[in-house]
Amino acid sequence: MPLKIRKTLLKEPFIFDTVGNNWEQDDVSRPQGFPLYHYLQSEKGAGRLDIQGKKYILGEGEGFLIAPGVPHSYEAESEHWSTLFITFTGTVETIIPQILGNRQVIFTNKEQGAAIAALINDMVERYENPSIDAKIFSVDTYRVLMCFVDNISTYKNDPLYRKYVEPVIEEIEQSYNYEITLQGLSKKIYVSPQYLSRLFKRFVGCSVYKYLTNYRINKAKELLLTDPRVEIQQIAQLVGFLDTSHFIVMFKKVVGITPLEFRKLN
Repeated sequence: MPLKIRKTLLKEPFIFDTVGNNWEQDDVSRPQGFPLYHYLQSEKGAGRLDIQGKKYILGEGEGFLIAPGVPHSYEAESEHWSTLFITFTGTVETIIPQILGNRQVIFTNKEQGAAIAALINDMVERYENPSIDAKIFSVDTYRVLMCFVDNISTYKNDPLYRKYVEPVIEEIEQSYNYEITLQGLSKKIYVSPQYLSRLFKRFVGCSVYKYLTNYRINKAKELLLTDPRVEIQQIAQLVGFLDTSHFIVMFKKVVGITPLEFRKLN
């Protein structure tokens, strides 16, 4: 049951944090979600999932990718359940939601699972060589990400998404460092806050507030990684938090550690 763990924070665009296969899967419960993007796939047997209160069965060869901070749990549905998995991040973590179409959860079928399994199994085998160039694994992680792109093309062409949700996402990503409210965003697209909330939940899988918060935190992580001279208080202001204490609390809630602890990992 190989389990491969990245010990240090590598300065690569995309990089796996853990990767493994042939894992005898234990029961897992994460009420606050996982701090990184996480993919899990059934190798043998089946699992029972609970994601944001919805129930699913994960059959052999099927998998799911879940975004950071999404509440979930899973346990064996069959007598024996083995899985393969990968968790990943990177210095350009901010663009991962864009690559994935801002989806919080993406399920894969057996055909897609076979392609992802081949990539992960190859990564596990090659990680036995500790001298391998980290850039190779950055490319491999990106290739895994590309396996999910086909899943998101349909809904992005939906007229409701293009008319109401896409402009809101663009506004958040362009103006995240200014004050942004649900009421203000809804006025820009001439709908009620309640209707915008329902559309955002339908297409993106989370609230407008959560998307905005996660985007700001990812921008903060970039600043913490790239410029150690910028103070925490200044970073909070640069990403749109008016109160430094609130920024630190939200950063720890999303990432699992404080901004200062995150910076020390670099």
